[in-house]
Amino acid sequence: MQIRAASKDELPLLCALERAAGAPFAAIGMPEIAEDEPPTPDELAHFLDAGTALVALAAPDGPVVGYLLAEPVDGALHIEQVSVHPDRARRGIGRALIEHLAAGTDAPALTLTTFADVPWNAPYYARLSFRPLADRELTPGLREIRRREAEHGLDRWPRLCMRRELDGRPHA
Repeated sequence: MQIRAASKDELPLLCALERAAGAPFAAIGMPEIAEDEPPTPDELAHFLDAGTALVALAAPDGPVVGYLLAEPVDGALHIEQVSVHPDRARRGIGRALIEHLAAGTDAPALTLTTFADVPWNAPYYARLSFRPLADRELTPGLREIRRREAEHGLDRWPRLCMRRELDGRPHA
């Protein structure tokens, strides 16, 4: 597996991968998530400009099997999306993307928002040293992200913000 910065030509591939990665949500009673349209390539382009769009390739010249998008939010690096093709799930690709991001930033922490009760969401991130944030710990930027998520209908299911402090070492 190889992880590197995404290219503009790969943005349509990320959209297709996101559709595939969303499909398992239907099996756990969240068909709206499975059917949600991914962002367009134009909407994803700002992550390229910020240098925070990563792709995982099956091999150096292989297909894109996962990706991560992040952006600075209130001094931390906020993971907007981590997606792995379901055919490649449970092989450490998501973890490798997160560790690559962590190793390449001087931000003091990574943050994300996620579904609390989906096994491959909050419980997974907890295993990667993310901790749930109490409401009083939410920064203005995280509050705004949560507001937009609620506006999009994601609050039908329990959601939470999580944070991982970075001390310069990868977490196993």
